[in-house]
Amino acid sequence: MVTDTATDTATDATELHGPAVTGLILAGGRGSRMGGTDKGLQNFRGLPLALQTLMRLQMQQGPALAEVMINANRNLSAYESFGVPVWPDSLDGYAGPLAGFMTGLERCETPLLLTVPCDTPLFPLDLLQRLQQALLREQADLAMAAALEEDGQLRTQPVFCLMRVELLESLVAFTQKGGRKIDAWTAQHHTVVVPFNTATDAPRAFFNANTAAQLQSLEND
Repeated sequence: MVTDTATDTATDATELHGPAVTGLILAGGRGSRMGGTDKGLQNFRGLPLALQTLMRLQMQQGPALAEVMINANRNLSAYESFGVPVWPDSLDGYAGPLAGFMTGLERCETPLLLTVPCDTPLFPLDLLQRLQQALLREQADLAMAAALEEDGQLRTQPVFCLMRVELLESLVAFTQKGGRKIDAWTAQHHTVVVPFNTATDAPRAFFNANTAAQLQSLEND
């Protein structure tokens, strides 16, 4: 009997680690609270934020991401210099994170898509591992991170999301009706919330830098 070694290896990897995952860095915003600058290209510890985010994704515990893409709407050549595919929104007018989700789902060639923003460079190194475990355990459509904020409340971090590619049709229909809020869309699906609030979780792992001052504060952590 002839054995397809490549197929067997891929099957073994899927059984061990779960379905393959593509990472998407969301860098398509206006950066209005940072003076209109392209936030993903602002320096953080000597490198652009989006590049720091890319490196953080490549350091994730567990299975390696099959691919990483960047969603950006300007300075595309600068983002392309990081060595990964770059795709602008398929929706016009800086339509927000859901436009990035849609772009990622349209381009994703794996069963799962992990989204992270470009302005939160200290997110957990076990982010993918914990989201994927919860998604598979609960047989959910999406897994979303939640973290303690400065007021001590545990709140969802909807841009840190692991989702199944089959959700593209639903997202297209939602946005065509004018929907733009992540929570309103994810509420239509089986979503598992994954808390990152243990003693070993860094307190500012999900702190996002919206202003130059916040970015400087985060750099000093």
